[in-house]
Amino acid sequence: MMKRRSVLGGLAATGGLLSAPAVMAEGHGKPRVVVIGGGSGGATAARYIAKDSDGAIDVTLVEPSRTYFTCYFSNLYLGGFQEMGDLGHTYGTLAAAHGINVIHDWAIDVDRDAKTVTLAGGTALPYDKLILSPGIDFVADAVPGWDVSQQNMMPHAYKAGSQTELLKAQLGRMREGGTFAMVAPPNPYRCPPGPYERVSMVAHMLKAQNPTAKILIADPKESFSKQALFEEGWQTHYPGMIERIGPDFGGENVSVDPAAMTVDIDGSVEQVDVCNVIPAMKAGRIADLAGVTDGRWAPVNAADMSSKTDPDVHVLGDAAQQGDMPKSGFSANSQAKVCANAVRGALTGSRVFPARFANTCWSLISDNDGVKVGATYEATPEKIAKVDGFVSQTGEDSAIRKATYEESLGWYAGIVADMFGA
Repeated sequence: MMKRRSVLGGLAATGGLLSAPAVMAEGHGKPRVVVIGGGSGGATAARYIAKDSDGAIDVTLVEPSRTYFTCYFSNLYLGGFQEMGDLGHTYGTLAAAHGINVIHDWAIDVDRDAKTVTLAGGTALPYDKLILSPGIDFVADAVPGWDVSQQNMMPHAYKAGSQTELLKAQLGRMREGGTFAMVAPPNPYRCPPGPYERVSMVAHMLKAQNPTAKILIADPKESFSKQALFEEGWQTHYPGMIERIGPDFGGENVSVDPAAMTVDIDGSVEQVDVCNVIPAMKAGRIADLAGVTDGRWAPVNAADMSSKTDPDVHVLGDAAQQGDMPKSGFSANSQAKVCANAVRGALTGSRVFPARFANTCWSLISDNDGVKVGATYEATPEKIAKVDGFVSQTGEDSAIRKATYEESLGWYAGIVADMFGA
């Protein structure tokens, strides 16, 4: 699997370098871009390259799932605010309206010398530029006692779809007064507010269906995104239901026993009814197979999201080690547009604009109680650097919180249209 690869120095792409078309391999016509991963980064990049090049670039999108379920908003499914069908999106418009060659298969190898991607079905796809947006995988043995073979007993539900449905079903079957436990992940990880929005949505469900149930969070981190907002909301909406055990009280020394359905927190064994294990994360496996990771994440140049190992490979979203941006769907979508502009410029000589990035993460705590955090960013030689930011405030008026939630609904509709061309 790990074929020969040339190490090309990791030089950051600049506007001047991108102004001239790349020299393509002899023997084919239009330049070829292969995108691996059809989520917020990959689908967006594929669409923008195909749309903005007006057919001048052949774009192939490789994604194993025929229906892509967004991880963002999947917590709202747990809370009863969304249906699973609302979170599923298909690729027909990308193929029909934008001429993208969509292949539903697994990418299993990258040969950077030959510039080919090998698929599980045996096809080898040549490329001039390769964009990797594979999302996350989990670090082996991050939580003692748990691995992916245990995910049906203790689901992670951090890749949306069947895992999310399983977790909701388990919550629905909890005994009266039972305990839901979450093993929270260490930094960095996908969607920093995600575990705590999940706690909020599980509490919302249990408050209605099982009001004497308890929620226990074992957390290895000193603090977490929007902590004051979540803790204020938990006290307001779910008093006495939620207990968080941080590192000072053993939250970083946790193991589980799925067969016994127990969680050991620094030697104290808790019997639980449902356990959501969210392990430490790393870049999706194809980034490792391509040889562009540092063992966990893929370092990139901020100007164009190109790999620091190979300028013809770009890495987006959760898999990228890029600097200050959080690993979120909004971030991946923003990075994809910068990358698409740079790749199109490199392959066709079109204008490349300075890289600018933005992110907002919304979270729902209870009915119409929405909060958000966000920032704008710029590319520096070292990283994507934060320029300024904003966050919801504690004690906000209920009308502001309702408007924030409604804003998140509009954003969701907008981003999926932006990704899939619906």
